[in-house]
Amino acid sequence: MTTQVWYTSYGSNTHVDRLAHYILGGAPPEANRRYPGCRDRRLPAASVPVELAGALYFATESPVWTGGRAFYDPDAEGRVLARAHLVTAQQFSDIAAQEMYREPGPDTDLDLTRALRDGRAVLGDGRYETLVCAGTLDGHPLLTFTAPWRMRDVSWNAPAADYLRHIAAGLLATGAWDADTVTAYLASCPGVAGHWTERRIGELIAG
Repeated sequence: MTTQVWYTSYGSNTHVDRLAHYILGGAPPEANRRYPGCRDRRLPAASVPVELAGALYFATESPVWTGGRAFYDPDAEGRVLARAHLVTAQQFSDIAAQEMYREPGPDTDLDLTRALRDGRAVLGDGRYETLVCAGTLDGHPLLTFTAPWRMRDVSWNAPAADYLRHIAAGLLATGAWDADTVTAYLASCPGVAGHWTERRIGELIAG
């Protein structure tokens, strides 16, 4: 039985302060939503940089940030810069529940069997109800969640400034990538390209 997993974040939860609200509960200063938090309030045992095969893109409309949400297409060409947080399987379920605007609890515990066996499991039609296992690290699975659709099957939508800033800051805090790498990476993502230039993203990072 899997007890610990790497919750692999490619969106705003690359930023550990942001992730803390999903674990501890509360309302982030930049968001208009209060999170109930996880049943287990322990912060991640570790947070490490990882790169995934696939592509990051932005689509739909976030009521929290406004603008497009980040999604991961593991079947697309490219690479995704991400941050993996070592949490319990229960915490992973609770974070996923909050992403779907649900109250964490026993009823929202995820069955990870199919995702671990097949690399993917579509649990529902929701935007973050498809589980992806992108391999293992130090004996624990790299797990994330995304939408059931492919990148090319949905209209892209530019993300808000605060959302991009959080993603960039979270990636930079790992120390694995410099500012030029992060800004070029984000500027090339579908939904960002044509709306946010590397220069403007660099200005967001600089504050």
